[in-house]
Parts: sequence; structure tokens; C-alpha cells
Amino acid sequence: MSNNQIGALLMMASMFSFTINDTFIKLTQAEIPLAQLLAIRGGMASLLILALALALGRLRLGIAPRAWGLIGLRCLAEIAAAYFFLTALFNMPLANVTAILQALPLTITVGAFLVFREPVGWRRATAIAVGFAGMLLIVRPGAEGFSIWSLYALIAVLCVTARDLVTRRLPPETPSLTATLATSLAVTLWFAVASLADPWVPVSATNWQLLAGSALFVFGGYYFSIETMRIGDVSYVAPFRYTSLIAALALGWLVFGDWPTLYTLIGAGLVVGAGLFTLWREREIRRQSA
Repeated sequence: MSNNQIGALLMMASMFSFTINDTFIKLTQAEIPLAQLLAIRGGMASLLILALALALGRLRLGIAPRAWGLIGLRCLAEIAAAYFFLTALFNMPLANVTAILQALPLTITVGAFLVFREPVGWRRATAIAVGFAGMLLIVRPGAEGFSIWSLYALIAVLCVTARDLVTRRLPPETPSLTATLATSLAVTLWFAVASLADPWVPVSATNWQLLAGSALFVFGGYYFSIETMRIGDVSYVAPFRYTSLIAALALGWLVFGDWPTLYTLIGAGLVVGAGLFTLWREREIRRQSA
């Protein structure tokens, strides 16, 4: 197998890992307050990330102050994203939330244009407009299917977009696992403090198992995504990110008995198609420049 084929498999493994993590979290059925849940899962995941960073020799604290400042901004965006995403996840079907997240390649492209003035031609602008139309079909503002939780999922998309734009500005010498561990610890500490506002509730044996599984698959998602970036060409492996929607559709139906409406499926198809075109167009531009 070529490096790109291995990278594609690793990207799919990463997406399946993150989706299985979401499934485990949703299975707790909100029996644990959100802050307490994130504090417990974050502590478990941070230990696993720390072990990986030490094993690979990629834990380095002596980095530039500018890099630490960007990591701090990344932490704030991740904290907000975790809150809004998981709140939406507890109140919406898994596939619907995942479908909304498929807009990330489009929102990152728009953000890069607005913040970094990266050029966006008419073809990619058209793809963004099509993707936005697909997003409207998924959330259907003003329709009976729209809820405040759809808005929470959209805010989570904006938070993740901000996180990824900040990540683009990290100095190249900043180890990815250092930034990942710092972010995980920040989320854990933030929600650990927030959880003190209310008494902690007892965690059942089943929920301990679900949280442990969630932490394990979050760790797997991080590990596979890092290995993907080291092995495959980004332009080749990035489209395989959309396999998370397939996983969410399957798990949502098998585990929760949910199946999206026709409008949601059509909207998801438009968003994924527009994102794939955007990624293909970026690859063509790079090829022409080369």
C-alpha cells in the first residue's frame, strides 16, 4: 500500500474513533452533569495523550511565548466547542449533529479568506454557497424541525473553525502533541472548576465504562489524526474525513434508532459535495502553482 492509501485508512480510523466517542457520550443519557462528565473524561484522555507524547518524545514545554499565546486561544475555542457540541449531542440525533459538522472545510475556507486574506475564486465561492444551502436544509430555520440545539451545533462549528484557524498560525516547530495535551488539560481543568458549582452525582458502573471507552476513542482519534498528517498528503486524505457522517448514520440507526429526514440527507449530501469540491479545487491550485 502507498503512503496515501495508509493515510486514508488512518483518517477513516480517526473519524470512526471520534464518532464512537460521541456515541459513548450520548449513551450516558445526560445522567452526569456536563461539567462533571467533561472533567472525568478529560482527565482520562489527558493521561493517555501524555503517555503518547512521552513515548514519541514530542512533549516540549520550551516553546516560544507567541506559540503559548496561540495555544491559549486554541484552548478557549476548544472549551467553547466542547460545551456547545456536547449540549447539542445530548439533545439531537447523532447523525444530525455530525452532518452539521461536515461544514467545517467550508467554514475554514471562509475564515481563512476573512482573517488571512487567502484567495477564494468563484468556483470555491460557489461551492461555499451550495454548502450553505445544504446547511439550511439540515437545520431548517423557521421550520418545525428547527430547535435551539441546531443553533448550538452551528456555534460549535464556529468554535472549531476558530480553533483550526489559530492552529494554522502555530510555529512549525511546535509539537502537535504538546498543543493537543495543553488543550486537553485546559478543557479538563476548566470543567473541573465549573463542576464544583454543584455537587457531583454518583457515576454508575455502566457510565464509568462508557466514559472510559469515550476517553480511549478520543485518544485513538487524536493518535490516528496525527499519524495521518505524518504519512499521507493532506489533499489526498482530507476527503476521507467525511466518512464520519457514514459512521454517524450507521451508529445513530443501530444504537439509538434514529434516521435523518430526507431534507437532512439531501442537505448533508450538498455540504459533503461542496466540501469535496473545495478540497479538490485547492489541490488543483497547488498543482498549477507547482
